[in-house]
Amino acid sequence: MWKLKIAEDGPWLRSVNNHVGRQHWEFDPVAGTPEERAEVERLRDEFKKNRFKMKQSADLLMRMQLRKENAGMINNFPEAVKVEEAGSVSEEAVTMTLRRATTYLSSIQAHDGHWPSEIAGPLFFLPPLVMALQITGGINTVLSAEHQKEIKRYMYNHQNKDGGWGLHVEGNSTVFGSTLNYIALRLLGEGPDDGEDNAMTRGRRWILDHGGAVGIASWGKFWLTVLGVYEWDGCNPMPPEFWLVPKISPIHPGKMLCYCRLVYMPMSYLYGKRYVAPITEVVKSLRQELYAEPYKSINWNKARNTCAKEDLYYPHPLIQDTFWDFLHHFAEPILNRWPASMLREKAIKKAIEHVHYEDENSRYFTIGCVEKVLCLLACWVEDPDSDAYKLHLARIPDYLWVTEDGMKLQSFGCQMWDAAFAIQAILAGNLTEEYGPTLKKAHDFVKASQVWDNPSGNFREMFRHISKGAWTFSIQDHGWQVSDCTAEGLKISLLFSQMPSDIVGEKLETERLYDAVNVILSLQSTNGGFSAWEPQRAFRWLEKFNPTEFFEDVLIEREYVECTSSAIQALALFKKLHPRHQTMDIERCIARALRYLENMQNPDGSWYGCWGICYTYGTWFAVDGLAACGRNYQNSHALRKACEFLVSKQLPDGGWGESYLSSPNKVYTNLEGNRSNLVNTSWALLALIRAGQAEIDPTPIQRGVKLLINSQMNDGDFPQQ
Repeated sequence: MWKLKIAEDGPWLRSVNNHVGRQHWEFDPVAGTPEERAEVERLRDEFKKNRFKMKQSADLLMRMQLRKENAGMINNFPEAVKVEEAGSVSEEAVTMTLRRATTYLSSIQAHDGHWPSEIAGPLFFLPPLVMALQITGGINTVLSAEHQKEIKRYMYNHQNKDGGWGLHVEGNSTVFGSTLNYIALRLLGEGPDDGEDNAMTRGRRWILDHGGAVGIASWGKFWLTVLGVYEWDGCNPMPPEFWLVPKISPIHPGKMLCYCRLVYMPMSYLYGKRYVAPITEVVKSLRQELYAEPYKSINWNKARNTCAKEDLYYPHPLIQDTFWDFLHHFAEPILNRWPASMLREKAIKKAIEHVHYEDENSRYFTIGCVEKVLCLLACWVEDPDSDAYKLHLARIPDYLWVTEDGMKLQSFGCQMWDAAFAIQAILAGNLTEEYGPTLKKAHDFVKASQVWDNPSGNFREMFRHISKGAWTFSIQDHGWQVSDCTAEGLKISLLFSQMPSDIVGEKLETERLYDAVNVILSLQSTNGGFSAWEPQRAFRWLEKFNPTEFFEDVLIEREYVECTSSAIQALALFKKLHPRHQTMDIERCIARALRYLENMQNPDGSWYGCWGICYTYGTWFAVDGLAACGRNYQNSHALRKACEFLVSKQLPDGGWGESYLSSPNKVYTNLEGNRSNLVNTSWALLALIRAGQAEIDPTPIQRGVKLLINSQMNDGDFPQQ
């Protein structure tokens, strides 16, 4: 039975805070009672049976374990409250619902104070790990039989009815998702015709019916190439020489969005070395299985810019294809011949130097799972016996997550982000004294999660930004500052500082609050908005060279409504409690940020959200930011428009339900069947309440709150939707 481990050490692991926040799963063959094992199998069967109706897991294995460990918190559990259709929402009903929900929330808190959960969904995360471990020879040592069993369960559970796999669990089938998952299953021992209901045959047929693997997106071309199922001549160049261009150059990779930079850093190293794994029998078979024509007959030059329409969200502009053609036909032949080949060797060394720097400063997490696997492979290619490779292997369990739908690869963890909002939810319920132990543990986690130092050495030479005083999205060991995570961390630290220490523990030192303010102020752009990880360094026109066909806006850092709102809220509260520290700087920053929010509002009153779904999420954040500085329904046209927008989207049952399709299509789209979603409903209600809708007409709020109350389950939780 799988067991979730919290804050535990292990061989080859490094930590700056004794692993606070670390979460990983281990398989224990003797763990669990017969009843518990039977319940786990029942949950797995239920997910499989309903997988086309409910594509997201509900983290039921984690909840089952933590509820058992925290069973003492569930004594004297209040009975459920329901509000009749014609009835009104009473304060007693709201309080009882809050108490039941907070008791449940406390029962799934880990002993180190955070709330474990998965952060997954993309179906292109896991296959590259399988490929990399196959290449390095570690697939059967790193991934036990139980690991492989759960990985295969996950991939089969998220195969679409048509036989393919999407970009994410909700998505339509793509050549990118289908090819990667098909290959991963084959590397895990599945035959070409294995799987329930001819799953592998159907997957292969979908790929071939859509042009074969030749049409896979560029990231897929890269992974197939290093595995030996594609050719470097079919990839657009990723020259490591970019790391040698003058730093003042507008195309220097140091000016790129950090995620983009850290993807193409190890990619450029492997491209520069033209690395290809040994050709195995499985690889030879895949060359026959995945293409609609004989492998030796494929026109690789044409394949460079071939992308299946199912994968193509951001088409290459002509200027980009012209640029790749120039590099491929003219620059690459020169750089691969002496004496220019000496320049390539220098560039390769520079690229791997940056890889090692990022690895060391993130304790081998890197910035995320896509980059993690690439850096792991680059370290192994450089030296299969290196400590760097062993340190990378030790961090793989931190990315793997087990739920009732199988084992998946997380983006990197959301421990701090989830804790920040769980804490604010408990504080908002005005039940502080009842849940003092929960809050104290959470406060300890927050204090242990703040980043204490900047990256090592001359970090600006390595294109890194200050991080001292920041909070990450996950844990301190990750090390990467994020503007909104820092703002939310500062906000809850300030709230805790106003509470009795005998309930929530000692407050964070004032100097550490100042450090957090410094990080936040440093991430404001000239337009008043806030970027996420680093200051905006590059020109917008660089996005014309975005090579990633299935994403847009990935080359440069940009500003976000959500980050800006979090920054405003934190700085406004800080200014209130610490009015003499950097007063002028903070006031100017807030004023500019407020103008940015108002300028970003759409004509219909909404804001586009980038980190949640989508217009509902963005509008909630924007409203919170404006309201934190005294804006309300009466004095703000922006908030009146926001309320009108949200009320116009309310569904007949009182809820809201926005589809993920709003994000790529940039048009508000209801969920299929116009059904409500409780999370969307909660975001909309928070925005309406904060904007002052209740003073004008409380009916929309009452209808939404009634839906929430009546949706609460017997254990105090709310259904996964």
